[in-house]
Amino acid sequence: MDFNVKRLAADAGTLFSRAVQFTEEKFGQAEKTELDAHLENLLTRAESTKHWTEKILKQTEVLLQPNPNVRIEEFLYEKLDKKVPTRMNNHELLGQSMIDSGNEFGPGTAYGNALIKCGETEKQIAGAEREFIQSSAINFLTPFRNFLEGDFKTILKERKLLQNKRLDLDAAKTKLKKAKMADARALAEQDLKMTQSEFDRQAEITRLLLEGISSTHAHHLRCLNDFVEAQMTYYAQCYQYMVDLQKQLGNFPSAFSSNNNQSTSGAASVSVPILPLSTPLPASTANASSGFTELQNFSGSRKARVLYDYDAAGSNELSLLADEVIMVSSVPGMDSDWLMGERGNQKGKVPITYLELLN
Repeated sequence: MDFNVKRLAADAGTLFSRAVQFTEEKFGQAEKTELDAHLENLLTRAESTKHWTEKILKQTEVLLQPNPNVRIEEFLYEKLDKKVPTRMNNHELLGQSMIDSGNEFGPGTAYGNALIKCGETEKQIAGAEREFIQSSAINFLTPFRNFLEGDFKTILKERKLLQNKRLDLDAAKTKLKKAKMADARALAEQDLKMTQSEFDRQAEITRLLLEGISSTHAHHLRCLNDFVEAQMTYYAQCYQYMVDLQKQLGNFPSAFSSNNNQSTSGAASVSVPILPLSTPLPASTANASSGFTELQNFSGSRKARVLYDYDAAGSNELSLLADEVIMVSSVPGMDSDWLMGERGNQKGKVPITYLELLN
């Protein structure tokens, strides 16, 4: 018990001595031992590494999961050591909505069939996104977290010990300066020698840990390469899925794309690579082409059967339903891909690729 009291008193004395030394340094009343330039540079480099690792980690988490509420939920599940519940991502939700709506409109209609194909592609993209997020979490986020929660915390601990050893050293120097008696000076010199040795030893330990930051950078570089490769694979898969979808949609009449081009003609020009589609038009459209040419060259109107559902893109167009019969005629100056359609009192432009002329 007597030993413990003495140890407690010694520790309290050390803490008081450090507090006094620190306060006097702040007021400029005591000298401060400066670390060598190399050690200071290593400390600055470690702080910079910690700062940017935290920032990159946070922004990557936002990229992989933009919803902050979901990120908080996943964080809580991780801290509670529980499995995060599986939920549909945005691509899956969109894909399922497209498939359900396509089935309701009818897989046999052009619009319904296209919705189903788009929905299936969205689900494929959703699967690729899951693989990308999982790969990024394992090969990129986890090593960054391990550095912040492991290696850097060790560096902070040793740096704090170095600070304490420096305060002890400077307090011993101050004590030696104030010593007047020979016995007091001898004791102070012995104390200074011991604190100098402990400071040098702790400075070496801290230096070795800080020099390990170079290895951390090399490891993070490998992780960065893995992340870039995962992104490349993900975007390549998405691109291939969309190319396949575009080829499938090429089986539908070209008015789908022409309507989109007309509606965006007023927007800023953006250079987008166009993939060639070699899919031929339906046979019925090809066979009727001569009849349309004849109708456009002469006045008059004819009956036409609607091949596919069509939603008007503007007030000057006429919406169509598959299998209905309307009257069509040519108007001077109108684009060769369009005719004027009439259904009772309704009138508007209709795409010829959706029509079959009747005798």
